[in-house]
Amino acid sequence: MSNEGVSNEGVSHEIVQTRGGALAIRSLADGEVMHPGVGPLVEAEQLYVRQSRLRERLVAREADRLVLFDVGLGAGSNALAARSASEGLPAAAARLELVSFERDLGALELALAAGEAFGWRGEAADAARALLARGAHETARTHWRLVRGDLLEALARQTVRADIVYWDPFSPRANPALWTVAAFSEARRVAGPRCALYTYSASTATRLALLLAGWAVGVGDAIGDKAQTTSAAVAVSDLARPLDRGWLARLSRPEVPLPSDAPSDAIARARLAPQFG
Repeated sequence: MSNEGVSNEGVSHEIVQTRGGALAIRSLADGEVMHPGVGPLVEAEQLYVRQSRLRERLVAREADRLVLFDVGLGAGSNALAARSASEGLPAAAARLELVSFERDLGALELALAAGEAFGWRGEAADAARALLARGAHETARTHWRLVRGDLLEALARQTVRADIVYWDPFSPRANPALWTVAAFSEARRVAGPRCALYTYSASTATRLALLLAGWAVGVGDAIGDKAQTTSAAVAVSDLARPLDRGWLARLSRPEVPLPSDAPSDAIARARLAPQFG
């Protein structure tokens, strides 16, 4: 990614250009770029909306509504793509309840100011402005609400269960608390019976944390220069490519990375996960 800011209109964020030529937003405080590879619009559609089969699940109408937890709203790319998918479906499809979690709204404010470059135009931009102003926006197809503050505290207050989770906070270097067994356990607690979670990380530590938190874990789709990402689900049958026992071999390496809050018997527990039975 480029280190040169294309714009510096935001107080906490700036617009940069990735090596591939896409515009993205960087947090000045954390020094990390959101969707640094193929750019935010492509990644949001391919890695999150398409991989989660959001349109298909809405059309299938498993219930009157489908609840999507958008963890790490950032510049709003994942929310924009999910909302666009919902708004483009017929009235008979399930209604999308989109819940975006974020502590710093600077990235979304900057993306809205940039407008077309980040896909924010017309009715979608109006919806995002309403979200910033009032904390919610509603149409016949989509109810979008914002939950601000510490994620784990926010999840603890949720009274609805998620059907899909887009887990897209900054990396463990910048945001270590959100890649722990505790964090994924909280996400698992608010997950519905057919819930699936998707994240850009394919690290052993992330997958191990998910396993220890009670998720079934699988290989997620490639995106950009990432050969793999990670998917997880309450039920292993909802994973396209669950990790098999061959993956467990890497846990025998002396240098295997562990979640920061891994228990002393973490590897033994992971080997006993039901999906490896």
